[in-house]
Amino acid sequence: MYRTYRWGILAPGKIAHKFAEGLQFVPGAKLQAIGSRDEVKAKMFADQYHAPVSYGSYEALAADPEVDIIYIATPHTFHMENTLLCLKYGKAVLCEKPLAINSYQVETMIQAARENDSFLMEALWSRFLPNINRAKELVESGKIGAIKHLEADFGFKAEYDRHSRLFDPALGGGALLDIGIYPLFFALYLFGEPSEVESDAKLAATGVDESCRVKLTFGGGETANLYFTVTEFTPVEARIEGDQGEINLPNRWYQPVNLASTTEHGSEDYVMDFIGNGYNYQAAEVMKCLMEGRRESTKWSHHDSLQLMRLMDKIRQQCGIEYPADHTGR
Repeated sequence: MYRTYRWGILAPGKIAHKFAEGLQFVPGAKLQAIGSRDEVKAKMFADQYHAPVSYGSYEALAADPEVDIIYIATPHTFHMENTLLCLKYGKAVLCEKPLAINSYQVETMIQAARENDSFLMEALWSRFLPNINRAKELVESGKIGAIKHLEADFGFKAEYDRHSRLFDPALGGGALLDIGIYPLFFALYLFGEPSEVESDAKLAATGVDESCRVKLTFGGGETANLYFTVTEFTPVEARIEGDQGEINLPNRWYQPVNLASTTEHGSEDYVMDFIGNGYNYQAAEVMKCLMEGRRESTKWSHHDSLQLMRLMDKIRQQCGIEYPADHTGR
């Protein structure tokens, strides 16, 4: 038996459409309200997804007593501000990745969630996908022996526009926070916290990273080679290597895809039974946590988000990538 949870979406942009589509596949989820700085856009989005209420401000959405959970879909640099607003009104919050711009902001958001006794989770959708979790299960089962190495990439070609979200430092631009977060998450998920971090980036004229290579070394000698870029298309594949075989996740590995393993005994394909468009799994996790009375997920905890952000802070420091928010205390 499912309890109904009423969702609000803050900022009806591109990613919000994907989330709203996925939410339709979550038993007990109801899209209740949309909040935008543009009342017309809010109404159009609400009509498209049959949400009964729309607002022309974020605060009106946050203050709505008929909304239980708010999904935040604004650009990176607004995540902390929007999250703090929603937490102030006692809402459960699912905030799009990256959770914020730097670890100071993440720490501030976590503290606010605790002070308001409210739920907070980073919307790192890959963590909840069946294929990613199946890969972890295969590793833990010893299918490929002791894991030694991860290769993962994510690259696409974007047209350069210094004022766009991808290239403007004031909007948290660059490959690292936008797409590098996926290979980095996967490495942490498989190996834990690295003991060594080596990174090198090619910077755009605006000072954000166009592309970045990262090598992580872990306590047992395991390694990960990761590459992400917004200047070229790459295979977008992941390979987990063990001393007795490997696990391969094909193109767009961070999305719902099938996977395969290869050992001395041959190859084996794993056909996953996906539901929805993939964004539904993280929404279902939020609702499960709330039904169980928890204020954070054990699958992707506050600590996990903070550890990932601290790693990205370190990479930015090594590569000389700075954002205005790094110097304002916000």
